[in-house]
Amino acid sequence: MTTRRRILTWVAAVLAVLLLLATAAVVALRLQFTGTPAPWARTSGHDALWMGHMWVDGRKGEADVQALAGRLRGTGIKDVYVHSGPFDLNGTLPASKYPNAGNFLKWWRAYLPGVRVSAWLGQSVNEDKQRNLDLADPAARARIVQGAAALVALGFDGVHYDFEPVSDGDRSLPAVLEATRAAIGPARLLSVSTQQIEPIAGVRFPAALLIGHDKYWSPGYFGEIAARADQVAIMTYDSWWPFSSLYGGHVVRQAELALSIVRPGKTILIGAPAYHDHGWQRSDDAESVATAAAAARLALTEYGPRTDFGLALYVDFAATEEDWREYAESWVSPR
Repeated sequence: MTTRRRILTWVAAVLAVLLLLATAAVVALRLQFTGTPAPWARTSGHDALWMGHMWVDGRKGEADVQALAGRLRGTGIKDVYVHSGPFDLNGTLPASKYPNAGNFLKWWRAYLPGVRVSAWLGQSVNEDKQRNLDLADPAARARIVQGAAALVALGFDGVHYDFEPVSDGDRSLPAVLEATRAAIGPARLLSVSTQQIEPIAGVRFPAALLIGHDKYWSPGYFGEIAARADQVAIMTYDSWWPFSSLYGGHVVRQAELALSIVRPGKTILIGAPAYHDHGWQRSDDAESVATAAAAARLALTEYGPRTDFGLALYVDFAATEEDWREYAESWVSPR
């Protein structure tokens, strides 16, 4: 056999194995999104909502808070994450980025005193230090913690971090969480958005090669982050799956992994896509609040009752009436 033929044979064998693995993964995900959820598998009042920057920069006023309060009453929303950053690239967080935060908090406490408000803070992080925050820089991390502590001192109930993308095994994010806990104390909420958990062993590396950074975290690293926070909100959207049945199976898998990793007493939130600009039409068609809710119910049914588990809707300014209806009918009061 010639060298060229050997190479072609090797390539064909590799492609055949990859095709077989991909087919197995598709079948496995489709099977995960089957079954009947238990009637009790629904909101336990531990849900969350990501909210935009307009609430703290002056574009939204008291009447807007009152209107949102009317929508949220009677749902399972316990926490909201209000975008109050982003950090500057050196880690600072000028107070000029949230000039209306004091008024917002006053109005919020008047209309929704039972719902906690955390400052949603983050920035892009990767190896391009000219255009992204260097989370590995101790001085930058100190400024990050200082900015977060200032917002807690202003009256926020806690901090919700969202740094993207963070590589699997990165030591900087755990350091930020530990320093923030020390700065804000044990009584304040410490929450973090996480990347998706590696759904099948071995898929993280090829996915990272394809997109240039880690899309998935290993179960071990996800557990390290969860151990340092009160809440983890898994960004289960932008999954790349083109059909709702496969997206549903993906969310079931993410929820089941998280439930097996995160100890009771810490809250697991499954990100539900209440937005419609994924950048790829198939993703818009496949991903929905209803599918995320159905998948979360199936995972919870398999695991058993657990109260510290919920949905996190992303995001208030993009959510449609249909998204809110799906949240109510598929998760708050499912039939």
